[in-house]
Amino acid sequence: MPFKIVRNDITKVKADVIVNTANPNPICASGTDLAIYEAVGKKQVLAERQKIGKIARGDVAVTRAYQLQAKYIIHTVGPIWEDGTHHEFEILESCYRKSLQKAVELKCESIAFPLISTGVYGFPKDKALQIAVSVFSEFLTKNEMQIILVVFDKKSFQLSGQIVGEIDSYIDANYVRTSHKKEYPIESRGRARNRHIPEEELYEQMLRSEDSEESYPFDEESDADVRLTEPCMLSSDMSLEDQLANMGASFHEKLFDLIAAAGIVNKDVWKNANLDRKHFSKIQCDEHYHPKKKTVMALCIALHLDLEQAKDLMARADWAFSPSSKLDLIVQKAIIDKQNDIMQLNVTLFKYTNEILGV
Repeated sequence: MPFKIVRNDITKVKADVIVNTANPNPICASGTDLAIYEAVGKKQVLAERQKIGKIARGDVAVTRAYQLQAKYIIHTVGPIWEDGTHHEFEILESCYRKSLQKAVELKCESIAFPLISTGVYGFPKDKALQIAVSVFSEFLTKNEMQIILVVFDKKSFQLSGQIVGEIDSYIDANYVRTSHKKEYPIESRGRARNRHIPEEELYEQMLRSEDSEESYPFDEESDADVRLTEPCMLSSDMSLEDQLANMGASFHEKLFDLIAAAGIVNKDVWKNANLDRKHFSKIQCDEHYHPKKKTVMALCIALHLDLEQAKDLMARADWAFSPSSKLDLIVQKAIIDKQNDIMQLNVTLFKYTNEILGV
């Protein structure tokens, strides 16, 4: 099962296991710990925690989930950040590993994590994120489980300065805003609100906001899902019937030719593309099925395609990279840079677009 990132309150997430960043002692502390205790009912969980006793840092314990949309709560105690030389990294890694192992023992199919120790314990968010993703990636190569990383707000989700700088530079150099900004500003801002604005004032607002990316009337998701195909170039030397009879390989044929050429087993393809096994089975069994754009992009990453190969596979599924989509540009940069770790790519995509590939 795939890896997901969601921006939500972890007490509202549905999963077999909810992971709590707990206090070592059986008390209700703050942050995620407090939110979970309040959502569940303090007395019930505290009674179980008191029976368990103190939990060592890097270790886990299990209680029932009561009112949460889960079966269990796994309580884990993360490290307090000092300077990175007091086993903070090893302890945090242990929190994730032991939580996942306990979920396997409980025969769970899904687990939701917060970013452990990044609140009052002060663990740097970018470092904590990399540890979490590294552990998840290794775990999912050997196990079947849906892992949900829950971040509460945008400030909770940080990338290293180097990654941000490189992505920003690439987007700045390649991002093309379409003429739709001037032509269709009303729909995105709400018909009801704009219906009463005088035309002259409305156009003044348009001109003032022209350079503001935030005012762009079409969201990234809808823009990224527009089908963009190059026109079919027919040869004057052949009849239409002959050309239709000699069309190139279909998306299905090309995809599985690429898989065979790469010598990759199907299981590794859908895992490396962050796809659900059932979804990949549909792609495999239905030769006429064309997946969504983000699914095809994920397959390009999983197969380590170069940019021309990726464009070709996309076109065979009736898609193309858009120069006005940040998601598309970030994926293109990853392909050019040969950064084929889908989980690391999804972390970057979520930072910039709130979207991920696969799933």
